[in-house]
Amino acid sequence: MNNGTQPIANAAELKTAVTEAVHAQRVTDIHTHLFSPPFGELLLWGIDELLTYHYLIAEVFRKSDISYQQFWAMTKAEQAELIWQRLFIENSPLSEACRGVVTTLNELGLDVSARNLQDYRDYFSDTSVEAFIDTVFERANVSQVVMTNDPFDLAESPVWASGNTGDSRFHAALRLDVLINNYPETAYEHLRGLGYDVDATLSSEKAHKEVRRFLEAWIQRMQPKYMAVSLPPDFRYPDDGILGRVFDNCILPVSREFNVPFALMIGVKRAVNPQLQLAGDGSAKADLSSLEALLRGHPDNKFLVTLLSRENQHELCVIGRKFKNLMIFGCWWFMNNPSIIEEITRERLELLGLSIIPQHSDARILDQLVYKWKHSRQIIADVLAEKYQTLLDAGWCVTRSEIARDVGNLFGGNFERFLQAN
Repeated sequence: MNNGTQPIANAAELKTAVTEAVHAQRVTDIHTHLFSPPFGELLLWGIDELLTYHYLIAEVFRKSDISYQQFWAMTKAEQAELIWQRLFIENSPLSEACRGVVTTLNELGLDVSARNLQDYRDYFSDTSVEAFIDTVFERANVSQVVMTNDPFDLAESPVWASGNTGDSRFHAALRLDVLINNYPETAYEHLRGLGYDVDATLSSEKAHKEVRRFLEAWIQRMQPKYMAVSLPPDFRYPDDGILGRVFDNCILPVSREFNVPFALMIGVKRAVNPQLQLAGDGSAKADLSSLEALLRGHPDNKFLVTLLSRENQHELCVIGRKFKNLMIFGCWWFMNNPSIIEEITRERLELLGLSIIPQHSDARILDQLVYKWKHSRQIIADVLAEKYQTLLDAGWCVTRSEIARDVGNLFGGNFERFLQAN
């Protein structure tokens, strides 16, 4: 029997070793939209939430004659019933979002062949959220998750002020979309209301200092793993407007001082169809010369980056080869589909080796951790097995312990080292 240090002998043993290592490895999920229990209704879970995920909302309009107005007038339970009927009963649930619901129910031990929505509702009504968190983390084999936390969200602020954010497996990420993308419309008045002496155009050194003070206060309060922003495809840097001033005079200096990476998620087009509400956002190809300029101009800052357009992925890998202060992570949003995950993972391994974070769940509903990681693990295992096989074919020795080491780095180790690096 191979004790882990002996070379793997053949393709069958290799496939088994990789699959076992990937499925046994506990994951640090570095980007989600989940919340710990003290955040109350911000933590979404249960079958009705799972069925009214915005991917499924967008999909149901393609298989139903219901109007937008009729749908949004429904209760959440009624919306869930419509989606269940149209996408799961009257049609086979083949899309990734639909398949994810089936996988989740099955992994929770529910009878998916019965197709009984009330039985699934009864299961969730009979459990507490705290117990369900434990169940989900166990079934997904996730050790910890990083939330998305908006300091401008009035629903979140009281929880942070209380100092009780609950379950220690939930870590913060300081989300700065309002500050960066909506400074004149929203952030300015909010900061003024909190007593920060800022101006409407963020053009004075005093205002810069005040924004830095705001960021520092939230870093002390949240202890975030990173700061983050979602940016449109027409994002440009350098910039002589408010965005440039926020970046150069506020966020980047604080990021360096506190050694907190800045995560950029680039490529989202907001409200392509406003009638779909949250489901109405789209994507487009970004000009990555701005990312290059940011990385080149700030070598002492650390950046986590993921992109929404498939057309940008190869160029991002090439940029990753040039800048050590860049950590590429995950398959974000519309990229989080099996065929694309497989393609991107293979491309990244071929260009960047093991110096990446291959996946994050982007889960908005707690239950989604189960299917998003089950599906992604299988794809990542298949790609890794293929790559290790090419080494065996070339005469290189591979051991189980080396595979476990590599998988551990991909699913958490690389992230932790990047956070700690100076």
